[in-house]
Amino acid sequence: MNAEFLTQIENTYSDANYQRIVRAYYFAKTAHKGQLRHSGEEYFVHPVAVASILVELGLDCDTIIAALLHDVIEDTGATEEEIESEFGHSVVMLVDGVTKLSKLNFKSREEAQAENLRRMFLAMSNDIRVIIIKLADRLHNMRTLSYRKEEDRKRVATETLEIYAPIAARLGIASVKGELEDLCLRYLHPDDYYMIAEKVASTKVERQKLVESITADLKKMLEELGIKGDINGRPKHFYSIWRKMQKGKSFEEIYDLTAVRIIVDTVKDCYAVLGAIHTMWKPLPGRFKDYISVPKTNMYQSLHTTVLSSYGSPFEIQIRTHEMHRIAEYGIAAHWKYKQGMADGNSSIDDNKLAWIRSVMELQNDVSDSREYLDMLKLDLYVDQVFVFTPKGEVINLPAGATGIDFAYAIHSQVGNKCVGIKINSKIVPVDTVLTNGDVVEVITSNTAKGPSRDWLKFVKTPSAKSKIKSFFKKELRDENVRRGKDMLEKEAKRKNYQLSDLVALAPWRDYIKQKYNVSDPDEIFGMVGFGELTTNQVLAKMIELYKVEECKKEPVIEVKPSTSRKRKNDSGIIVKGFNDIKIRFSHCCTPVPGDEIVGYISRSRGVTIHRADCPNVRYLEPERLIEAVWPSKSADGEKFVSSLGITAEDRTGLVIEVATLINNMKIAMTNINARAEKNGVAVITVTVEISNVGDLENLIKKIQSLKGVTSVSRTNNV
Repeated sequence: MNAEFLTQIENTYSDANYQRIVRAYYFAKTAHKGQLRHSGEEYFVHPVAVASILVELGLDCDTIIAALLHDVIEDTGATEEEIESEFGHSVVMLVDGVTKLSKLNFKSREEAQAENLRRMFLAMSNDIRVIIIKLADRLHNMRTLSYRKEEDRKRVATETLEIYAPIAARLGIASVKGELEDLCLRYLHPDDYYMIAEKVASTKVERQKLVESITADLKKMLEELGIKGDINGRPKHFYSIWRKMQKGKSFEEIYDLTAVRIIVDTVKDCYAVLGAIHTMWKPLPGRFKDYISVPKTNMYQSLHTTVLSSYGSPFEIQIRTHEMHRIAEYGIAAHWKYKQGMADGNSSIDDNKLAWIRSVMELQNDVSDSREYLDMLKLDLYVDQVFVFTPKGEVINLPAGATGIDFAYAIHSQVGNKCVGIKINSKIVPVDTVLTNGDVVEVITSNTAKGPSRDWLKFVKTPSAKSKIKSFFKKELRDENVRRGKDMLEKEAKRKNYQLSDLVALAPWRDYIKQKYNVSDPDEIFGMVGFGELTTNQVLAKMIELYKVEECKKEPVIEVKPSTSRKRKNDSGIIVKGFNDIKIRFSHCCTPVPGDEIVGYISRSRGVTIHRADCPNVRYLEPERLIEAVWPSKSADGEKFVSSLGITAEDRTGLVIEVATLINNMKIAMTNINARAEKNGVAVITVTVEISNVGDLENLIKKIQSLKGVTSVSRTNNV
């Protein structure tokens, strides 16, 4: 591979650029020395393979260098300063854009993936080559996925199918998109993959004969027309076959298994060839598509028609120019390919060809949460397109199912915000009317319009329109959202016996919201609650958790006279090592009962606070103020301790009554019980009881677990 790669770049780039790439080659080889892949191969095989894919796509010298170095900052001791000094600012920016975020801490894999993609698209806004390197990186990882564990294979294949293959499609890089999808099918649905492979192989000879016969007829036709052109067969990807079979078609009903592509010099020749084909063979109704006059959003242009041959078999023909073919195969990468001097061309790209990328960047401005951004990006990647027109004849691409409001926001955010009506084909229609191909759409606006309706969020299709409508309500109605959110939090905090002002004043909570939500003003959090972006429980749960920690920590060390003996002279009977006549209180956060392993925490006015040793708040306490504590050998007669249980069960009628009856029959005092039903058919019950010791509590837990539909019972921290 290494020798082949060096030959490949020598035959592709100028001498000066060849020497630069060779320097990067040996720089990366030295940096990755001793590192191995899951296959057992040297790790350096991977960056070389990624760079080789990009050479085939026709990328420029800096991109090839960045591909060779794309993992050295993350996985070796190399620094950005070294790379910039050796290879220049452009290369280090590309490497930084591709570098994963493994050094940051995330709460979930989904959040890490979302933030990684956000950063990648941010880098892409400065240089589109970042995403092309990332796609090549993912393609080689997919080619070598068999060396990973099955769980990892499915996870990587799912992510590739959901994100990277659709991105390749949106950027028009068909060669990468097709191979990624086929590899994903192999790992996610292996039985289907090998079944299709077997059927394709079994019909290969028959289909090849048909293609040869059709090709001969087409060559004769081109000669008669006096048009020069190339004709070749086009194999259909397994994933594309599988998708059609998932929609109910049998293998035999898929017409474009047999397909022919005609590549000519001019657009005029394309339409001349199309007319001749429809004269020679009967076209199938509804199977003609003109992507030349109305290109796809990824710049793809071609004529597609399916005809019934004289041999009795339907087959698809695609007609395009040589330039269209390069764009169809390489998409946005075609900008660098076939330029004078090969991949050494200017890296600026016609702005009109990057409409989708601009829409992705707009999402970043309107959506603050990484996971919401990921959801919207997926939605934007998966839609089919409709093509509609402005009154002046400009073509606007929208997802299938889009409405007049989507159209308005596609023109401009202010056009959407001021929209008061929609005309389709000169007729006023409801604003939620779904658009169809060829519609001429006009937006009726008014300067006195108060803005969008919240009801629009129920039917708009495009992520861009949704984010702009939400952005309007967040900005324009900020004061109302802040007031509503603050009222909601105050009421809920009061219900839980807390004052919101005490919770908001906590310095750790302000630090938390700055790190988590990138805001420093509590009003921003109130506004997010009022808008519905956050729930009261999400905010209060963290506030109360931090409040309890601070309550435990804020008192300075008690000044008491030490004793060398273990004595107990407190009302609870708890034995605290090293102190006499000390005040004891039980922590409300973990409610210890006799039999629990416990620990004491020294404060001033409150004496020693007793926690369960496994209390989650103990880890936040100052170690030097923790002290050994044990229960007395025998508790005082009739002494009771409060404890809370959390019960999860299938939601059914009478469950709460059964729990209460069981507790009553066990002669246990119950001081509180509440229940709520979740959306997924699950009931959550919290019950507070007075108990003598941990043995009685464990017995109660076992009894509750035996009730029908109960899935879990556990002790909870009090709130």
